Amino acid sequence: MRKTLLLLVPTVLLGACTWGITLDEAGRRVRTAWGGDVSACRDMGKVTVSVMSRVGPVDRNDIKVRDELEVMARNEAAKLGADTIKPLAEPSEGSQPWGAYQCGARGAPAPARTTAPAGQGSTPPSGGTQTFPVKG
Repeated sequence: MRKTLLLLVPTVLLGACTWGITLDEAGRRVRTAWGGDVSACRDMGKVTVSVMSRVGPVDRNDIKVRDELEVMARNEAAKLGADTIKPLAEPSEGSQPWGAYQCGARGAPAPARTTAPAGQGSTPPSGGTQTFPVKG
């Protein structure tokens, strides 16, 4: 019984790390501008969020940590009245700063594009490949 309990407790504790970090309703309306230009947006401030990146001697999965940081940043940015966030730096020891912006529908950051859409005189990217839409 004691051995089973010793094996079960660490498993439950490691699994509990993500409990409680959920995207709330206001956070669902906040976009993440990973590479988009937010220069046309109104700066609403900066939020710094943090989660546990280690549980004892064990490093948590980097992707889960980054996902949780984004969720928390979206939730906090919504409290500032922002509709867009952008990371200001890479995560470090479970903490990451984010810029909060109000872009609206017209000022939404556009994804970076190196060529025109297919069918509009586009040229292949530097890799020498070109993509075309599939007709359904």
